[in-house]
Amino acid sequence: MNLLEVEELKVHFPVRPDWRGRPTAHVRAVDGLNLSIRKGETVGLVGESGCGKSTLGRAIVRLETPTQGSVRFEGRDLATLQGAELRRARRRLQMVFQDPFGSLDPRWTIEEIVEEGLRLHEPTLTQATRRERVAALLRDVGLDPSLAARYPHEFSGGQRQRIGIARALAVEPSLIVCDEVVSALDVSVQAQVVNLLAELQRSRGVAFLFIAHDLAVVEHLSERILVMYLGRVVEAGTARQICRTPQHPYTQALISAVPSLDRNAAPMQRIRLQGEVPSPLAPPTGCPFHPRCPMAREQCRVEVPRLRVLGDGREAACHLLG
Repeated sequence: MNLLEVEELKVHFPVRPDWRGRPTAHVRAVDGLNLSIRKGETVGLVGESGCGKSTLGRAIVRLETPTQGSVRFEGRDLATLQGAELRRARRRLQMVFQDPFGSLDPRWTIEEIVEEGLRLHEPTLTQATRRERVAALLRDVGLDPSLAARYPHEFSGGQRQRIGIARALAVEPSLIVCDEVVSALDVSVQAQVVNLLAELQRSRGVAFLFIAHDLAVVEHLSERILVMYLGRVVEAGTARQICRTPQHPYTQALISAVPSLDRNAAPMQRIRLQGEVPSPLAPPTGCPFHPRCPMAREQCRVEVPRLRVLGDGREAACHLLG
């Protein structure tokens, strides 16, 4: 059984209320998406800004309420849980946020931030035991435990992101959703955080949903990659399949924009997409990518392609890949 099963998930936000306060339109941030993650697996989720990646991550941990579909975690549908039951489930399901400063309470010390989950989920622990656990967690993420009495503003961006990871690990989760955790960091610090996540996966067996727009980072960390466009998955496969032999025209465009340092690799022709991502408030008919696809045909304009398994085992939603 998979650790996480997301089936036909939709997250729509009501907008433009009429004079009675009823919505006249909806932003389709996530529009019928399927996803699965096994125990100890890292799955990458990539796509342009505004495609719904972060909304999906927040819906998985129930920070956003799904409009339709199910999110089954360890066999239980999170959409049906409330109150104490939801809190107990969240102990096994944590999230590290994109903003390493805005996600930390500036009035709390690092010790208070990291031990918050322990106070909530293990109230019988003594203060001394909690301090020992916090010190061990800080060492695990590469920080000196003597810094526990300091406040978030006294740390760099990379250090604050490590604090966020330590807070997520405190309650021993089986899955952590990482939402653009390296996008705001310098390249050298990005490498440190990515290597830290890889080491934590090896040592603790925790699974990750790694949300990012940097394909090079995602390839390094992930076993499988899902490519998302306008609220839907357009291609899914192993990291090697997606990054070395992309099949969907959108994935090919993303990969072609990634610089390669491998001198022996065959150069890939740069594919420049025209126009902007369509608004999720009024998505196009047919294939959501067809207004920007250089190979679109009439069928693409009228019929939504379903996600199908190709010959090499990957999945893709494209009429051209019949």
